[in-house]
Amino acid sequence: MSGPIGATSARETPAERVALVTGAARGIGAATVSALASREYRVVAVDSCAGEGPGRPEGVAYPLATADDLMALADAHPGRVLSYVADVRDRDALAAAASLAVDRFGRLDAAVAAAAVIAGGLPLWRTPPSHLRSLWEVDVMGVWNTAAVCVPHMLAGPDPRGCRFVAVASAAASHGLFHLSAYNAAKHAVAGLVRGLAADLVGTGVTAAAVSPGSTRTPMLAATADLYDLDGVDGFAASQLIRRLIDPTEIAEAIAFCCSREGGVVNGSVISADGGFTP
Repeated sequence: MSGPIGATSARETPAERVALVTGAARGIGAATVSALASREYRVVAVDSCAGEGPGRPEGVAYPLATADDLMALADAHPGRVLSYVADVRDRDALAAAASLAVDRFGRLDAAVAAAAVIAGGLPLWRTPPSHLRSLWEVDVMGVWNTAAVCVPHMLAGPDPRGCRFVAVASAAASHGLFHLSAYNAAKHAVAGLVRGLAADLVGTGVTAAAVSPGSTRTPMLAATADLYDLDGVDGFAASQLIRRLIDPTEIAEAIAFCCSREGGVVNGSVISADGGFTP
């Protein structure tokens, strides 16, 4: 199932800037929605809301966000956030979400592809092909689909020079991580995707970039700790020069800058927002 939930919580008046965010129900995605809403964006917050149901990709062993998580986010920003259930693997559902943003608010200025999952815990030669396929479909094709349905609205909108596409990559986009070869491959692909998209957008004013977080205190990091049979996430702090975990709000601030009109200087770039990550 896909479609808007709690749609009446967002005002149907002309907006100064409008964004679409995937993976929006929790973690970095939710923090990004909040950061943009605080900057007076109207936001279409998209999430699969698969929870522990059959919609989880194969190999994903932890619960994903739920519709309750997504609704709570919208309720926290009355009049700013429209919540929409869609899986980023479903291009038609994403297209409907992007069209809703334009129909409801008259424009689309920024898209943030934050939806991702993690699977791993084994060396490459023992990793099931289905796990690689899941990561490719969500973490890479999900970003591709988001760009494919959002960028045309930006190009056709009232202010292409102010429009931004931002993907959430990872420190895994520039490092090799133990027993996470499939995740490494997916996140390296995200970095290449935004660089290619930026080249395709030359001269249009629309820009594309990625932000690569380090170890950030999210449910995905907790799932990574489980893959490594760790008791918790705090041990990951030792891999960052700041010697602490990153808060999702810190990554959201970097993403929000990339989404801004001023963020156009960050084009074809991958910003390392990783606290000095050194695996």
